[in-house]
Amino acid sequence: MLQPPHSSVQVAAVPAPRVPAGDRDQDAPWHTEAVCRRDEAGLFFAPSKEPTAARLSREEAAKRVCARCPVMVECREHALLQPEPYGVWGGLTAAERRVVLARRRRRDMELKKTARPANQIAAAG
Repeated sequence: MLQPPHSSVQVAAVPAPRVPAGDRDQDAPWHTEAVCRRDEAGLFFAPSKEPTAARLSREEAAKRVCARCPVMVECREHALLQPEPYGVWGGLTAAERRVVLARRRRRDMELKKTARPANQIAAAG
């Protein structure tokens, strides 16, 4: 019986060394230091018609890889700014990224609402 590609994936036991942001080569793109470059892409992207239990297991394994990545924040911001519609990026699934983006939009709207009355008062004064 054939196994889905993600079921045979092993997460590396030795974490990659963390490089402080200030010590990184500023000319190299952030993704050159991504831990996931050494892992199977199938771990981060769902095969078609993947059963829910398999998807959840695969996503958790991908998040464990992300958790030890020195460029996780850069990866997450890339996925939020693009926005990436599929896969695990920066330790977040596509659904989790949609939640983060919705929260950011709500926060931005609230900040604009609170800034407007202050601007109106300053203009009237």
